[in-house]
Amino acid sequence: MKPSNNDESSGAHSDHSSQNKVIRFLKWITPIAVVTGLLYLAIAPKPVQVDLGEVVRGPMEITIDDEGETRVRERYLISSPLTGRVLRMNLEPGDILQKGDRIATIIPEASSLLDPRARAQAKALVSAAEAALTHAEEQVELAIVDVETSEKSHRRNTELHAVDGVTDVALEASERIFLTARHTLHAAESGVELAWFELEQAKAALLHAERDTPEPPLTDDQRAEDDEAWSLIIESPIDGQVLRVPEKSSRPLQAGTLLLEIGNPEDLEIAIEVLSQDAVKIMPGQPIRIEHWGGQMPIFGQVRHIEPSAFTKISALGVDEQRVKVLADFEPPPRDKHQAELGDGFRVEARIVIWKANNVLQVPTSALFRMGDRWAVFRFGAHDRRAQLTTIEIDHRNPDVAEVISGLTESDRVVLHPGGSITDGTRIEERR
Repeated sequence: MKPSNNDESSGAHSDHSSQNKVIRFLKWITPIAVVTGLLYLAIAPKPVQVDLGEVVRGPMEITIDDEGETRVRERYLISSPLTGRVLRMNLEPGDILQKGDRIATIIPEASSLLDPRARAQAKALVSAAEAALTHAEEQVELAIVDVETSEKSHRRNTELHAVDGVTDVALEASERIFLTARHTLHAAESGVELAWFELEQAKAALLHAERDTPEPPLTDDQRAEDDEAWSLIIESPIDGQVLRVPEKSSRPLQAGTLLLEIGNPEDLEIAIEVLSQDAVKIMPGQPIRIEHWGGQMPIFGQVRHIEPSAFTKISALGVDEQRVKVLADFEPPPRDKHQAELGDGFRVEARIVIWKANNVLQVPTSALFRMGDRWAVFRFGAHDRRAQLTTIEIDHRNPDVAEVISGLTESDRVVLHPGGSITDGTRIEERR
């Protein structure tokens, strides 16, 4: 049986009615969906603007940074060995001196020459100078033995290192000992020169102290000639330059008064004052980088000696600090063009490298924060663009970066300077 026309008409009407309902529904639901979406966008939290840093692999070092100054390694303080009157000195800082050049003339005071105590003191000074010379010569002999022993040890370690017989650390340690021994020998030899000079000065003072008083009394002209004949000539103990002249004018002076300072300004060292808690991390032989000294290129050096005694120094904030002097040598040993303009007492900024490595996974320290007893960062989720709280393990750290042991991989991106508005899962975007 075929359906009637009425049935077909009724079905078509029903389909048309359903379509109208769907259209009317879409007409109502579409504005509602749009309004709902706009409301959600209006009230939904916006992504937090953040700065991102990258986890990278590369060289890293830890340094102790402090101010220091250059100074002449061997400074000779020339003082008067007896009481008298010094004639005017025509010397200026920077004048070149040869060993044996006259640097000062002293006319002894007559009353001091007649004083038995002055003569006894002069004899005692000679004895002390002779003992100091003997001690200095013994120090040279000991230093020579140390140099020969350390040189043999370093040569042996170098040969063993070539066949993997010793570690890099052992080789570097033997090299440091050898370099330290050579510097000690140089200082001991300078000490012998100074002891010889002091002995000659003490003998000259004794000679003047034992001068007999002439009889009968001399006239003024005769006294002037006598003073000139018995005047004490002080000569330069080394080849060098005048560093400082406290007073050039002729004047009376007491025994021990400083006349001038002499040294070789091309033979410089660096004296760096570091905090005592930093000094315990420093070892002889560690490299030093000198910056902000006036030139464009940094200058390199090496720690030679850490003084065993600390001293108290008041900081710029008025805080008492215990500081230790660290002495370093320029590298290479001969003075190069970079430091040609440096002189005695020049200010420098030194970075003492106490640890370094060439291939270290590192994260910016500004991304780190403590979570309990562990370190953590917010890692940037590249897929969901959300902050992911990640605990990590670090080892070495400097003011800029920290060595990552676990928890991050190379090319991870982390949030720098995370604030209180960021928690695990917070939507974030990089600040442009």
